[in-house]
Amino acid sequence: MQEEAFNWNGSGASAPTDGSPSATGPGRSHSTDWPGRSHSTDWDEVQEFCKTVYMPYRVRPLEPLSRPDATMFSAKAGRVTMTRFSYGTGIHLDQFDPDAGNILVLTTLRGALNHKYDSHPTTTRAGESLVVDCSRTDYWLDGDPDHMQVNLTIPHRVMEETAERWFSFVPDDRLWTRRLKFGGPHSPWLRLLEYAAQALNRLTPMPGDGVLGRHLEEIICLELLREWAAGAGIHLDQGARTAAPSYVRRAEEILEAEAREAPTIGEVARRVGVSARTLSGGFRRFRGITPRDFLAARRLEGLRADLETAPADRTIAHIASDWGFTNFGALAGLYRERYGELPSHTRARARAVR
Repeated sequence: MQEEAFNWNGSGASAPTDGSPSATGPGRSHSTDWPGRSHSTDWDEVQEFCKTVYMPYRVRPLEPLSRPDATMFSAKAGRVTMTRFSYGTGIHLDQFDPDAGNILVLTTLRGALNHKYDSHPTTTRAGESLVVDCSRTDYWLDGDPDHMQVNLTIPHRVMEETAERWFSFVPDDRLWTRRLKFGGPHSPWLRLLEYAAQALNRLTPMPGDGVLGRHLEEIICLELLREWAAGAGIHLDQGARTAAPSYVRRAEEILEAEAREAPTIGEVARRVGVSARTLSGGFRRFRGITPRDFLAARRLEGLRADLETAPADRTIAHIASDWGFTNFGALAGLYRERYGELPSHTRARARAVR
């Protein structure tokens, strides 16, 4: 592993729309809400940066009265925040705020971190990563004075959406409560992080919620999900789908085939021979989502496919109406949340390539 691959100069990170800091100029971090610096020796300033890009937590120096010599860079890839960070002194961190709803992936570039793990702590050294869902389990870490990290902050809901989109179910807490050490100096995961860091560093400017940003978000979250599930012994490709009862699988088939007509959940339940309550309970247990959420996702997918393929004389309003969408403002928000762009952007891109 080459640490230089993560030596951002800040030229490729744009200010995110949610106000979290990002590196936008040589040697500088910038945000419309937090005018931080890329280096700091002030505890309050460093903790404000950490609170913004990670979550609130408690930090204690390992040596009393020591001061930080912190490195602080951040950039957005969709809804994922990537940071290159060190305190520049030995630290103990704990009391991570579960209400922030964030997953941390901490990859050591230099030095070492000691993490709360299973029955005994574990250490990550250069090239090794650890993932922990701070919204689902407690966590602490010790960092030596020489530590340097490249970290990811991922909202839990983003990982749930990725699982549902790719595997049609959301794993339960057997996954989310599992702290996992993975990766290594020559691992595909580390190469993916290097690719993402270099992409963010080269592009000037790159909107964090633009198409490329959401592409990086998707491949990072998908690969992390696969690594995490493999380490937890969860089979994403077959396990949950085959374990689901036949009425859930049959309901999925109906909802996918008839998404445009948007059948009611009560009607689908009747057709598969169970009550609406039983159907909803089955979806929640085996898919981690409601039947209504499953249908909404299929309808957005169908709309997107039509936006990309419908004849040029078909307007967005006509296409959306065909799918039963009448509140175009709400639709635009849902669509952008899922795909990182507005329906008009999808339509315009599709027309340009014809």
